[in-house]
Amino acid sequence: MRILTGIQPSGTPHIGNYFGAMRQVCNIQDKGETFLFIADYHSLTTGPAPDALRSRVLELALNYLACGVDTKKTVLFRQSDVPEVCELTWILNNVTPVGLLERAHSYKDKIAKGFAPNNGLFSYPVLMASDILIYQSNLVPVGKDQKQHLEITRDIAIKFNNQYGEIFTIPDELIPDEVAIVPGIDGQKMSKSYNNTIPIFGKEKEIRKAIMNIVTDCKGLEEPKDPDHCNVVALYKLVATPEELEEMKERYRAGGYGYGHAKMALFEKLWNYFEPMRKRRAELESDIGYVWQILAAGAEKARAEATRTMDKVRRAVGLR
Repeated sequence: MRILTGIQPSGTPHIGNYFGAMRQVCNIQDKGETFLFIADYHSLTTGPAPDALRSRVLELALNYLACGVDTKKTVLFRQSDVPEVCELTWILNNVTPVGLLERAHSYKDKIAKGFAPNNGLFSYPVLMASDILIYQSNLVPVGKDQKQHLEITRDIAIKFNNQYGEIFTIPDELIPDEVAIVPGIDGQKMSKSYNNTIPIFGKEKEIRKAIMNIVTDCKGLEEPKDPDHCNVVALYKLVATPEELEEMKERYRAGGYGYGHAKMALFEKLWNYFEPMRKRRAELESDIGYVWQILAAGAEKARAEATRTMDKVRRAVGLR
């Protein structure tokens, strides 16, 4: 089984990235051949400065490796080191109905939030389809917000196969319900686009401040509270044991337990949870050349697979 996932180098990774995607990759490395790419082509839809993009690629590689990616089991590479994916995107554009892209929730949501409606943002699902199909992926870990994009990938692959023959593997998604969407400090999905994140490798003061800014209702210290509709509890659930989670819920219901108490408990759990990863990241940061070597070796393996697929695609559509 081949597993594929990717993440944009759009800034400092946050706990939503980790629990929504990065941890999944680390957990499934033993279940199949894993391809993990840093999606720098995708990040161009937001127009990052060139130097910022390059530094973010390196930062994200550091963070994936620090969080447990094992390069003996996982092919880690930079998306743009496999330019064949852009050629496949153009070919797939010619079998992709415009109406299919117009129905994409992510595009409409970003436009509503003020993003420029450029064609890169509109055709993002086609590039995502190319990322998945070019490596003949069987399984794609995604959050619930990306489920529709994977369905679009399946539709494109089926349409292409029906027209040109059985070229592409039809992928399935992997969506763990308990961490499918991680709430941000404002209650929306955690995203750098919404400026509502808690960083993984930030300074202690920075992380503490973000947690203390989590939005709650106005109930006072002594009042009973609803743990099932609280952003603090939803985040605490990610790092607490079942017993610790139940204890916090009981304190909420009993009263005499403020949101400030809950936020401090959350900070302590998050800080301790990521401590081994902070140490590993510091080690990697002392040898940046080694990190670039890992990315180069991964790109070589990924491009070899992409070349095999593109040879079949070109022949199928009449370009060879």
